[in-house]
Amino acid sequence: MNETASDEDSIPTPDEDSILTPDVDPHAQAQPAEEGAAQPDLTRTGDAIASRRTTPFAITILAVLAVVYTLHFAHELLLPITFALLLSFLFSPVVRALARMHVRPPLGAGIVILTLLGTLTLGAYHLSGPVQSWAASAPQTLASARGKMGELLKPMERFSRTAEQMESATSGVGTGAASTAPREVVVRGPSLLSRLFGTTQRFLTGAVQVVILLYFLLAAGDLFLQKLVKVLPSQGDKRKAVEIARATESSISTYLLTTAAVNVTEGVVVGIAMYLLGMPNPALWGALVVLFEFIPYLGPAVMAVILGIAAITTFDSTGQALLVPAFYLAINLIQGNLVTPMLLGQRLALNPVAIFVGLAFWYSVWGIPGAFLAVPILAALKILCDHVEALAAFGEFLGGRDEGERRALLR
Repeated sequence: MNETASDEDSIPTPDEDSILTPDVDPHAQAQPAEEGAAQPDLTRTGDAIASRRTTPFAITILAVLAVVYTLHFAHELLLPITFALLLSFLFSPVVRALARMHVRPPLGAGIVILTLLGTLTLGAYHLSGPVQSWAASAPQTLASARGKMGELLKPMERFSRTAEQMESATSGVGTGAASTAPREVVVRGPSLLSRLFGTTQRFLTGAVQVVILLYFLLAAGDLFLQKLVKVLPSQGDKRKAVEIARATESSISTYLLTTAAVNVTEGVVVGIAMYLLGMPNPALWGALVVLFEFIPYLGPAVMAVILGIAAITTFDSTGQALLVPAFYLAINLIQGNLVTPMLLGQRLALNPVAIFVGLAFWYSVWGIPGAFLAVPILAALKILCDHVEALAAFGEFLGGRDEGERRALLR
């Protein structure tokens, strides 16, 4: 029995047999590499290895690139989720208000969804007539606008023609050589509607996904927050998570509600101004203003061009036609520099450089839908950074100039 026991004790364990197990002498002592050098501090070395500062910069760059490529190639999945999340922030206060009136969240979410769909359907029905008439007359309108713009741009055309003749003369290319030049093949890209909405099937599929996911997010209420609080270990972490979630959701919903209300109000004012100026279909122009105002910088510029083309084809006088985009730009200037800063305040103000870079980034990743989502995503990111201490520096760079910085600049 003793021999058997001694044999069993001598059998090595699997860990001892593993080639991955390091050969370490537990009795070894850390000694300086040179005589007189400082004693090695193994605890400090271990802390340095575990520190995030030791993460190579190249790995961080690769991780960022992986995230960007994932956002680009998974846009069909991520776009509906992002739209639904932002809309849930927008309508969550309404569902909570209904809950205080003893309306359960699933029923309140259904009321919100049906109201939203009914409003969109009613608006589309009333705008369908002006949109159809405008689309039917679009070729004649563009031809007329091209003719009138040609009268205004004749000096530029003469200059361009002269430059081409000078280039042809200096390059020594004659008419005979031009006739035998190879043909140039022009590849047509997708139309504006296809860039904006994609194919009809894809657009309808995405819209259905947004509606269904939005309902579940609104009906769930605080489900995900409760799950997060449940898995956090300490009571302090639980309390901090609830504070961050409540503050972030409140700030984002305030931003989105204020922005949507400002855009709708501007659309109504522009529609009234177009009616007073004698423009046809003023409701259509007001609706387009509401849509394009969600795209900073680029949206107002495109809207001014559209109104200018429509005004040139409507009025015979060039001065009267130029009043239409001028009135719109004046209204937009008042909204952007007075109304929006007054309602949102400096706490939710975004840096113009950050807005431009974010607009370019999300447009390159998700196209025109990304341009619509750029500012809400940046606002949500800034609010989240303001409430998370580790991200406070990044949120500071996204924010605008505060009053202390303005006073220092004036001095």
